[in-house]
Amino acid sequence: MKKAIISSGIFLSASLLLGSCSKFEEINTNPKDATADQVQVEYFLNNSIIKAQMDPHIAERVFVLYWKTAAHQHVGTGIAGGTTDDGWSTDYFRYMSEWLNHANSAISVADEHLAAAAPIRKEYTANLKEIARIWRAYLMSEWTDNFGPVPINAFQGQNPEYVDVKQVYYFLLAELKDAAAKLDVNVTNIPATVSNLDPAYGYNAAKWRRYANSMRMRLAMRLSEVDAEKARAEFEDAVKGEMISSTDYTFQVQEKDGWSPLSGVMSREWNPQLMPTSLENIYVGLGGVPSADLVSADVQSHIKPANYAGLRITNHLSTITNEPYAGFWMDGLPNTIDPRAYKAFPLPGDISNPSFPAWPTGDVATWGTTQRNLMGPNETVVKTLDGAYTFNGSHAGDWGTKGSLNQVRTWSGSNPRLALEFRKSTNKRIFFAPWETYFLIAEAAVRGWTVPMTGQEAYEEGIRSSLAYWNVSQFASTYLASTSYNRLGTSVKWDHTTEPPASYSMNYVDGYTNTPGSVNILYPVNNLYQNGNVKNDQLSKIITQKYIAQVPWLPLEAWSDKRRLGLPFLENPAREGELQNMKQLTAGNYMTSRVDFFPQRLIYPTSLKNTNAKGYTQAVTALGGTDNVFTPLWWAKKN
Repeated sequence: MKKAIISSGIFLSASLLLGSCSKFEEINTNPKDATADQVQVEYFLNNSIIKAQMDPHIAERVFVLYWKTAAHQHVGTGIAGGTTDDGWSTDYFRYMSEWLNHANSAISVADEHLAAAAPIRKEYTANLKEIARIWRAYLMSEWTDNFGPVPINAFQGQNPEYVDVKQVYYFLLAELKDAAAKLDVNVTNIPATVSNLDPAYGYNAAKWRRYANSMRMRLAMRLSEVDAEKARAEFEDAVKGEMISSTDYTFQVQEKDGWSPLSGVMSREWNPQLMPTSLENIYVGLGGVPSADLVSADVQSHIKPANYAGLRITNHLSTITNEPYAGFWMDGLPNTIDPRAYKAFPLPGDISNPSFPAWPTGDVATWGTTQRNLMGPNETVVKTLDGAYTFNGSHAGDWGTKGSLNQVRTWSGSNPRLALEFRKSTNKRIFFAPWETYFLIAEAAVRGWTVPMTGQEAYEEGIRSSLAYWNVSQFASTYLASTSYNRLGTSVKWDHTTEPPASYSMNYVDGYTNTPGSVNILYPVNNLYQNGNVKNDQLSKIITQKYIAQVPWLPLEAWSDKRRLGLPFLENPAREGELQNMKQLTAGNYMTSRVDFFPQRLIYPTSLKNTNAKGYTQAVTALGGTDNVFTPLWWAKKN
């Protein structure tokens, strides 16, 4: 049998990246003595795509505890309070090195096969190479968007050199353009034994080209605030091609139960995945759809009037925060709400709902118990709250004594949690969906770039795409026409750009004395966008809708938009006590939004510093700042 001669240098890449040796799986060993049908491009590429789905070990640490927490799409302090875990980052660096190693091995093997004759060289070999380049571009974008400077020459048989984020992005944009152009969409007779090894598109070149074009739009837009000319040129060129424009082209991979890279990225039962306050404030009031149209008849009695703020319990809820409803707990359901909210986060106590997350399995004492206490001195009970059919988020930070006396705040049974269908490894993990394409086009239109549709058309199509995903399309007309503000002062209707008033009056009930009262609620000031003076322009609307649509699959993109634009408004961590890794947040400035009140990146693992000092020095020099959580990346806001 003819032997496949494969360059050995490609199999050193993961160890070169990390600066230390690691044990690879059998498919990563030098296959110089392997037969041609044992060393195929599709094997390496399949391994890269599958493993990048993240097994439960790395998914919990990176997807949930880093990305979702940083994006405020999950309740947790951790990175939101300036803390990263070196072990988690080391693991992620190692995993990413392996995923990239597989992708680059696919490219090198393809080059070897293309230089050979049939039967080693196949009609589809050239396409597989370009697909591997497109996939590698995604992986490298993920890597640089987390850490910053990374090598782009690490897979060419030489020591990797860390380059700045600008160089990485220019490289990725060029790769995507070139690879997409070289794909031959007329090559369709790929055997099932090969197409089955692509869990996203079955090696369909036309679909991969759409992904490449949409990815190029995403990366081009990332440069909008620091390199506008390059961003515009790349975007306008990419948007001329076919894109991910409908659900048929969504880049997604089927999850599977068990413990493997295909296990759900949010599948760990111990983590309740509580709804954050940031999402609560975005959802409530947005779109003008009544809760009465969204919940069953037996839940209607829990709906509160539109001008009701909830119970005021300031001795047990943090008030040292710029969260607009600080100190209030909603003892029922908001009058109007985004129609996706209850789909994403089923109501506590609604155990007959098929989406209700009855996890941990069998732990009815936790998720089935909705009543919890507010405690006083000497373990006395001040008040008992029932979380059944209520809608309250929580937020990160140091809650001090208030947090220790509040048994409701993080109790699974009393709070909305992420719906079960995203937890049990039976869904498809989305990497790029049509709504993102449309929101990118809408943003480009607002910037005055040349795009194939108006900003309003793209914006509304993005919303419709997201509503369809959640099976709430019947509310589209009402939603798109709504001029109601959410708690952040943003409405849905495209041409409704009237700014909200500074405050508005709401009724409440004192949670300790049951005495009714009224209060003026301030719309929060987002100092990171337009100096805090704008809440309801078209860019605010676009990013608000994009943020909602990316829940729960794309928290990294939501985090990136926050870093790039300062949108949407996300509250600062609570500051009842000092945050040890965010000492810049003080009792005197907690009402202000600042770049360094939000995480900007992951710290490089000590394994890089200890085993590749030269590479580490290159990386930090190229970063242009201290290797800490709060140093902005090149494309992000600096102040």
